[in-house]
Amino acid sequence: MTKAEIINRPVEQVGNDIKKSAWLAVIESLTIIIMGVLFIAWPDYMVRIISYIFGIFFIIKGAFQIINYFVEKGQNDFFNNELLVGVISVLLGVAAIAVGAEIANVFRVVLGIWLVYESLVRINTAIKLSAAGISVWKYILLIGLGILLLGVFVVFNDVTVVIGWMMIIAGIIGIFGDVLFMQQIDNLISKITK
Repeated sequence: MTKAEIINRPVEQVGNDIKKSAWLAVIESLTIIIMGVLFIAWPDYMVRIISYIFGIFFIIKGAFQIINYFVEKGQNDFFNNELLVGVISVLLGVAAIAVGAEIANVFRVVLGIWLVYESLVRINTAIKLSAAGISVWKYILLIGLGILLLGVFVVFNDVTVVIGWMMIIAGIIGIFGDVLFMQQIDNLISKITK
């Protein structure tokens, strides 16, 4: 194995890891599109389903923490708060199931914040691509800014069908940006290894 092969191999591995991450981002975007379609087709039904999912998740998590508290003899540990956290978690789960419509508002805000986070990741990627001299950075930056605007819109808009459309648009923009990014990974690796 030559010196160049030894040096290039880790960089190529990093490139493969980046491609895997980009494919995961595409899957996330597809998930957002599917959820958006479901929100448009059955807005009330989806609100109930999400509240049940949140509720069941918190009840299971809380029950696990309560059981673990007694199994691990947490009452003898002054810093073990699993019992308290578990009870609060179970109560949150029951509340989520009982008051589904209000949970939809929480979900909307969480989704909006997640879209803002995704946009900031893309903007950061665009800045790094710009520094590396990869010309596609402008498109990634525009896509990131578009997702940022959609995220802010979702946070401050409570119409379920509109949120569904915003999720579809954000998912499509995300996939477009991820595909553009994946196409440039090989160029980036070749620039790094020269």
